[in-house]
Amino acid sequence: RPGFLSYRSHIWTDTDNSRCGMLPFVFDDTFGFESYVEYALDVPMYIVYRKKKYVDCSGMSFKDFMKGKLPSLPGEFPNLNDWENHLTTIFPEVRLKRYLEMRGADGGPWRRLCALPALWVGLLYDETSLQSVLDITKDWTLEEMQMLRNKVPKMGLKTPFRDSLLRHVAEDILQLAKEGLQRRGCKESGFLNEVAEVVRTGITPAERLLDLYHGKWGNCVDPVFEELLY
Repeated sequence: RPGFLSYRSHIWTDTDNSRCGMLPFVFDDTFGFESYVEYALDVPMYIVYRKKKYVDCSGMSFKDFMKGKLPSLPGEFPNLNDWENHLTTIFPEVRLKRYLEMRGADGGPWRRLCALPALWVGLLYDETSLQSVLDITKDWTLEEMQMLRNKVPKMGLKTPFRDSLLRHVAEDILQLAKEGLQRRGCKESGFLNEVAEVVRTGITPAERLLDLYHGKWGNCVDPVFEELLY
């Protein structure tokens, strides 16, 4: 869509704010599983599966369900499957499951499929890199993070941040990920090559596709299916 480098990312900022977006409480020093559970309990329900049928519980409270006071199922109490199903209806930027689900990126060309997990492994599975990232971001305010969330879908790595551009933050983060992977000794850092060029130039894949669309492709979108073919 005109004006966006990731319209998909933008759409999530106004999909259902009761179950999507940033979770400010995760940045609190006291954050833990209990905080996430309390948040999840307050997210309005969608459905309950009973007797091979889906019961519409839109907007109802899981806390009422736990008390047997759910209007659609009076006297009925939830089981573990109900709770697990409810958790699948929550779509924050990072979703807590048996792992951390990083929801910011969708699928892409096959050459970048390994780049994203490599980036996160290099950052999160290495204590040195993880602490360095925490040091970089520790004084970021909630307002700054929300600003980045709102502007990056439009401006990508050219988003102004403090006295520089987001691209320069990305350079530091990418280097830390690379170092973290190298310390693992599994020869994984090569998977980052596909995103290294993006960070070096500050030109996102979306911008490259837009250049092709307005140039070589003559304002025709059809060639994208060959360009990104697996």
